[in-house]
Amino acid sequence: MVSITIDGQTLEVEAGSTVLQAARRLGIDIPTFCYLKRLPPLASCRMCLVEIEGQRRLQPSCATAVTEGMVVRANTALIEETRSSMLDMLLANHPLDCPICDKGGECELQNMVMAYGPRESRFRDDKRVFHSEDIRLSPVIIMNVNRCIQCQRCVRMCEEVVGAVALGTIEKGMDTAVTGFEGSLAGCDQCGNCVEVCPVGALMSFPYRYKARPWDLAETDTVCPHCGTGCQLTVGTRKGEFMRVRSKWDEGVNRETLCVRGRFGLDFVASRDRIKRPMIRHDGALVPVSWDEAGDYLRRRLLAVEDKAAGGLASPRLPNEVLYQFQKLMRTAFRTNSIDCSSRWSTPFDTLGPLLAAFHSRAPLDEVIGNDCVLVVGGNVTEENPVTEYLLRDGVRRRQTGLLILSARPSRLDADARVVVRVLPGEEAAGLAAVVAGLVAAVGQALPGDVLAGIDATIGKPAAETGIDGPDRLAAALKEGRSVTVLVSVDLLRSPEARATLQQINNLLQVLRLLGKDPAMQFLFDRANQLGAWDMGVLPAALPGLRAVTDDVARATLARDWGAKIPSEPGADLDAILELCVGGRMGALYIVGTDPLIAYPDRDFVTRALGAADLLIVQDAFLTDTAGLAEVVLPAAGYGEETGTFTNNEGRTQTVCKFREPAFEARSNLAIFDFVAALRNQALRPSTQGEIFDEIARLVPAYQGLTQHALGADGAFTKAVPTPPVARFFAPPPVPAAGDRLMLITGNCLFHNGYLSERSDILNTVANDPYVAMSAQDTAQLGLSDGDLVIVRSARGELTAQLKVDRRFPKGLVFVPENYRALRLNGLMRRGEYPCPVEVQKVHATLEVDRTSRIWRGV
Repeated sequence: MVSITIDGQTLEVEAGSTVLQAARRLGIDIPTFCYLKRLPPLASCRMCLVEIEGQRRLQPSCATAVTEGMVVRANTALIEETRSSMLDMLLANHPLDCPICDKGGECELQNMVMAYGPRESRFRDDKRVFHSEDIRLSPVIIMNVNRCIQCQRCVRMCEEVVGAVALGTIEKGMDTAVTGFEGSLAGCDQCGNCVEVCPVGALMSFPYRYKARPWDLAETDTVCPHCGTGCQLTVGTRKGEFMRVRSKWDEGVNRETLCVRGRFGLDFVASRDRIKRPMIRHDGALVPVSWDEAGDYLRRRLLAVEDKAAGGLASPRLPNEVLYQFQKLMRTAFRTNSIDCSSRWSTPFDTLGPLLAAFHSRAPLDEVIGNDCVLVVGGNVTEENPVTEYLLRDGVRRRQTGLLILSARPSRLDADARVVVRVLPGEEAAGLAAVVAGLVAAVGQALPGDVLAGIDATIGKPAAETGIDGPDRLAAALKEGRSVTVLVSVDLLRSPEARATLQQINNLLQVLRLLGKDPAMQFLFDRANQLGAWDMGVLPAALPGLRAVTDDVARATLARDWGAKIPSEPGADLDAILELCVGGRMGALYIVGTDPLIAYPDRDFVTRALGAADLLIVQDAFLTDTAGLAEVVLPAAGYGEETGTFTNNEGRTQTVCKFREPAFEARSNLAIFDFVAALRNQALRPSTQGEIFDEIARLVPAYQGLTQHALGADGAFTKAVPTPPVARFFAPPPVPAAGDRLMLITGNCLFHNGYLSERSDILNTVANDPYVAMSAQDTAQLGLSDGDLVIVRSARGELTAQLKVDRRFPKGLVFVPENYRALRLNGLMRRGEYPCPVEVQKVHATLEVDRTSRIWRGV
């Protein structure tokens, strides 16, 4: 620690702290323009100059490190005159168009001039004008170069945090201008972080432009509904109408940054595709009815099918309270444990449960990626969890974290990684087993003899024998690290090899623990509340708190509190539920907020299954493909129309706030559950959001002690429940045989997340058209070129889209984003087969594009 005195106040700070940081801790205001907390200091704006005893000139406080005994003056006549002069220079060429500038009312330059600026300018020359009209850099970003004050925040944010390098500067001095490559932002993420950090109105959001003034907006702090990173955001509405999203630098895991989906993708709440009234099927068509009519009809139908099995499926985008109440409804009123929370895979809870209990770290992401080494397994962080990518890049560049990647898909993070290992989907387990073998071979002597004997029978083959290039380098890097974090992409759960992969992750974490590496593990979920859905027990084999359904004590505790008996046998998972439907054994299938018809990896099978259920009930905000098959459709509140909580990838529980009223005749999800329970002559108690949260905090061990009022702006962390150390090692899977066929994989693209975001008009203006990504080797071999229209054909079906050649893509893989409803990608797939064998060929017929769906059709 070192001591510093600022304006007569003395403080001890950590060595390496800057004068600006010390001043802010003392509550002393020093103005800045170019400074941002998460960027390295630039010291270009000169607004933060201070006097330091013993120094001849004023020094920039943002870039001056504290030394022992330093004496600083932050407010003197000379400093005031210098700040005023700097502002006068900025105003010399700044246009005086505040009345029409979107930044008016929240402009940092306005605030600075009012606080520190001159009352009258000394400059009389004509103002410099770069362009007479604003420049539309992209569909969502518009620029007024004349307002730019050359702080460079936008350029540095784009390069150093986002990693897109889409913005740069030309010329120098007062002629410096920020621009995109060739005057556009065609290659950028469209995340709008440059707009967020711009202190003036130089960079603006085009969708928000001229819509409202800051003082017109009712602002609500809430949580992003897209991926599981759990970014804090502030939604602005005007007279109940959605206007914009912004973020705050001092709140949340995201620290002011958002991805394109979070900043521009919330307009889906106003989608025209809302379900307006309850509907029942009559003469083969869905007919709007009143809630009372829907209730009378549903009561009769539920009574008619009560002797058959029941099942339920709920979306991991729903709040914890809704998910908790859903599983309680299914287990008590419908007397079934056949519930699941993913429409894309069945969760292997027998392996997942012990892994979560033993190794999942419920701690800040910033803390866990501060470890010596971070290993990312599977997925594409850039496109699945963009803000997590920003934080990982920050860890690598500023804290020298060693980033290691083992995945099938390339990502932008590859450029920052110390080791990158490309594996084909399904090879992850063999690759991880080889890493464990490499670690044991390198440091086996450091392990106790009895432990080593237990591992010897289960470790995989050395890397040289797997045919996978790179596991030995991963093992060497992990061996050198003092502490290790493993980030696991939920994308791995798509594969039939998911159980084996999770087992090998378990092996790796056990070995790292035995070696004293203090391993931490978190999942990278692509749904906002996937961890919450698991915690709430929306699983066939697990109760709330991830306790096994077969645990008599846990089941008795809940049954006593709920006042109803809980079935003791594990229920059917998603696959088994659909099998029950096809076999004619499913009475009532209750689907809430999710669309398996478009997401389940076998469209033909799920269509037959949903059609074979005696009674299909769909509760949703939007008229999905699955709702189109339902017998009863119940209109539910959507995101932003009910309050609740999400639990993000870190295990942080945050408040999701209501910022608009439910549309048309929609009711809250909790109110609909009460409605359905009453039809079964049951009463769900408690039934309000606050009371349900209190029950969760009382009955779910990881949430015990939480209170809603204490969640605050940053949320509160659930706690890991202590469990005995896992002592079992799993045998490695056989190394998959190399094939020579092209294999189709899928996942999210940067601009879309699942199918919810496809209802955003703004995202649809910036998103790529549907595309097929392949390696340069494969396309060259097939005689294909970037931009060609190609047909991707499997044994089940085919689709047509534009080819995107990716030179970093591994040979043998074909990637198509899962986010385009009109493609019906799952029509190509067969359940239990992932990746899917396909053929790709160029389209030679004349085609035209349907501009509504952006799908190519023959003419």
